[in-house]
Amino acid sequence: MGSTLTDDASRGPVTNFESARPSSDFAASYKSDGLGGGHVIMLGPGNEEAAKAALRAYPGGLQVGGGINPTNAPAYIDAGASHVIVTSYVFKDGQLDRAKLAEIVTAVGKERLVLDLSCRRRDPNGPFYVVTDRWQKFTTLALSEETLVELARHCDEFLVHAVDVEGKQSGVETDLVALLGQWSPLPVTYAGGARSIADLELVSRLGGGKVDLAIGSALDIFGGQLPYGEVVQWAKARGLTSI
Repeated sequence: MGSTLTDDASRGPVTNFESARPSSDFAASYKSDGLGGGHVIMLGPGNEEAAKAALRAYPGGLQVGGGINPTNAPAYIDAGASHVIVTSYVFKDGQLDRAKLAEIVTAVGKERLVLDLSCRRRDPNGPFYVVTDRWQKFTTLALSEETLVELARHCDEFLVHAVDVEGKQSGVETDLVALLGQWSPLPVTYAGGARSIADLELVSRLGGGKVDLAIGSALDIFGGQLPYGEVVQWAKARGLTSI
């Protein structure tokens, strides 16, 4: 699960689920069900071809992230990605590197860029700080309305993982969702802790209809208990094309 990612070889990440199905099968299902905006995330090396296979199976319907930089980003767009997702590349020594941000915008265009502002708190009641390098390193960038307004000039969407609950199916980080709905001038997708249809309703309400919810390990197609078909029905009943 995402919250257990580490560089420590003695305690690798906890694996929620493994599938024998190729990535293209899942992409084809999303295409058939009319769900766009799904995330193909490459956690570590050696999965570039699997990512591209998914993109080719659903051209324009999926976003891709994980090790994206100005050199390789155009190839993923060419393979069919609607957007590339970037976090660590635009940070250096814990600070936002505006020169690198400008480079990735030049490489793919603002309209193809999603900035991943995945975050966690340093202190229980403190602000949320963006974390990089597989969510292990705190940056100096705290989420705020000012931050989101500034970064919105350089991208098309935001993706925000609540790192401390990511993959745990322990419930969403409600205060983070509410802040995103209040502050973000762009579409934003929240991920982390989702486990039920009730969580879809909760995020929609707390985010003022401006925040989408990404669901992964809770779905039965990924080993969870939440029926994928029920989620698709919920989205279609509300005229949504992404969840």
